[in-house]
Amino acid sequence: MRYLVGVDIGGTNIVVGTVAEDGSAVHGVRSAPTLPEEGPEAVLGRIARLVQASIAETEKTAGIARERVVGVGIGSPGPLDRDRGVVLLTPNLGWRELPLRDLVSEAVGLPASLDNDANCAIYGEWWVGAARGSQYVVGLTIGTGIGGGIVIGGKIYYGTSGVAGEIGHTTIDSTGRRCKCGNYGCLEAYASGPAIAARAIEGIETGAETRLPGMVSGELSKITAQTVYEAAKANDEYALEIVRDTAKFLGAGVANLVNIFNPDTVVIVGGVTTAGDQLFVPLRGEVKRRAFKPAVDRCSIVPGELPGTAGVVGAVATFKNQVWGEV
Repeated sequence: MRYLVGVDIGGTNIVVGTVAEDGSAVHGVRSAPTLPEEGPEAVLGRIARLVQASIAETEKTAGIARERVVGVGIGSPGPLDRDRGVVLLTPNLGWRELPLRDLVSEAVGLPASLDNDANCAIYGEWWVGAARGSQYVVGLTIGTGIGGGIVIGGKIYYGTSGVAGEIGHTTIDSTGRRCKCGNYGCLEAYASGPAIAARAIEGIETGAETRLPGMVSGELSKITAQTVYEAAKANDEYALEIVRDTAKFLGAGVANLVNIFNPDTVVIVGGVTTAGDQLFVPLRGEVKRRAFKPAVDRCSIVPGELPGTAGVVGAVATFKNQVWGEV
C-alpha cells in the first residue's frame, strides 16, 4: 500500500500526518504553530520540517519504507488557484499570490496538490468520517476562521472560479460586526473561535458575572473559545449564554445552507465540537425553526468524527482526486 502526507495549514497551527492511501490509518501526526507574522518563508520551512518528521516517525514506528510515501496533499486557507497551485489571498495569514504547492513540492522532493483547507476537512469527513456514505454534504470548519465545503456525489463542488464554500463570509447581519475580510456581519465575525472569545470578553468588561476571568488568572486576553466551552461544561451561566448565542448565529447560517442545498448531512468540524450537546441541541433547534421542514427532516447535523486530523486526511483525499483521478 502507498502512503501520502497530508498537510493542514490553519491560522493558528499546522498539522501534518502520513495517511494510508485508503484512509485506514494515520501515522506520525505532528503539529507546530503557524506563526504567519514571521512571513511565508518561515511557515514553509516549518511545513517542510513537519513533513520530513512525519515520514521519519512513520518509518520508525509503523515500519513503512520511506519509498512508499509518494506525495503530499496540502490544505490551505484561500481563495486559491488550484490549477496553478497558488494561494491568492488569505485574510488570516496575510499571503497573496503564493505558489504554495510548488514551493512545498520542491522543499520535500515529492509531488504535491493544493486545495482549500475547509474543502479538505469536509472531504475527509465524507471519505472516512461522519459524512461517509452521504450524497449531499455541506460542512463547516470552525477555528481561527470559518470555512466550508460542499460535496455532491463524492466530488467537491468548487463553483465557476474555484471558491465555492466560503460559508464563513456569508452575511448574517448586514450592519453587524466587521470581519477580517473587510465585510460587515459575516458568520465568521460571530462564531469563529476568536469571535466567540471576543464576545465573551466584551460581556465581562461590561460587568457579566462569570468564572471565566478566574480560569485565566484575570488575564482576559487569554480567554479562548475553548475556555468558554470548558466553563459552559461546568455550568457557568454566562459561558452557557455565549454558547447558546453561538448556536443561534450558526443556526442562521446553517439554515440558509439547508434551504439552498437540501443536504442529507451537515457536518461541523473544529474545536467548537467539544461543546457537545450544549451547542448542537440549540443549533439543531435553531435550524429547525428557520429552515423548511421537508429539508430539515431529511438532514442530519453532526459533529465531525476526525478531531484534529480531518484536514490531514482530506488533503490526502484531494491529492488522490487531483493527481490520480480517484478517491
